[in-house]
Amino acid sequence: MREIGGGVFRDSAAAAIEANAVFCFVLRNPVVTGAMLNHATYKNPAVLSHHAMRRMVGRIALLLPFVLAGGTILISLLGSSHALPQPLLQRSISDYRYTAMGDCYVGGLCAIAAFLMCSRGYDWTDEITGYLAGFLALGVALCPSVNPRDPVHSPLQLELNTVHTVFAAQMFLVLAYFCLYLFRKTAPGKSLTRRKRHRNTVYAVCGTVILVCDALMVSLTLDRAERLLRPINPLLTCESLAMIAFGVAWLTKGNGILRDRPHNHVQPL
Repeated sequence: MREIGGGVFRDSAAAAIEANAVFCFVLRNPVVTGAMLNHATYKNPAVLSHHAMRRMVGRIALLLPFVLAGGTILISLLGSSHALPQPLLQRSISDYRYTAMGDCYVGGLCAIAAFLMCSRGYDWTDEITGYLAGFLALGVALCPSVNPRDPVHSPLQLELNTVHTVFAAQMFLVLAYFCLYLFRKTAPGKSLTRRKRHRNTVYAVCGTVILVCDALMVSLTLDRAERLLRPINPLLTCESLAMIAFGVAWLTKGNGILRDRPHNHVQPL
């Protein structure tokens, strides 16, 4: 009986040691622990809400140019004249303030501003950038550009138009900073995955598109540049491309595109 009891005891001790070794291996294995952390992150309501907010920003920015143009055309066709609006497309996104989609324009920008101000990052730099971008977007919404249909503009209208232009140019610069720097950072304690490298490429492309469009919009103040780009309706085209790039970047950041999967393996740098 003693031998049997001793054997059972030794078997139990060996099993306990083996289980402990397996447990330690699992905890120290970055692939396994990374998958466990990713799974826990995907189930965290706060993280899910934050990602949903970012996706909403992306969707509004991505769809806003199409909704404004398409809505104006549709309302005109359904109206009393049953004809296409003249002009078919406005000179800029800001000019849609003076169409039937004016409330949608202001509401969309205010929604983007609110979401940007609620954005949270890893440190105070991210938060300040979010507040600044939100403030600039709100300035674009609340400071109207001049109505292109008015033959004469008051000094106040011209001053507000200048403020509107400055707010818009600065907003796109901050949005490019989000894409080219803040979004490409890796969270503390996390490794760079293959999907993260793909997302960084998307952010770099979107940020570059925003910067190029912003530079082209600023160049339109020069008569020569405005004459060269006039055939492509440059202001509306550049604003729309910048908003689309901004929307794609935020959709990506909100795990709407190229999200990490729990089984993704960490790739060496």
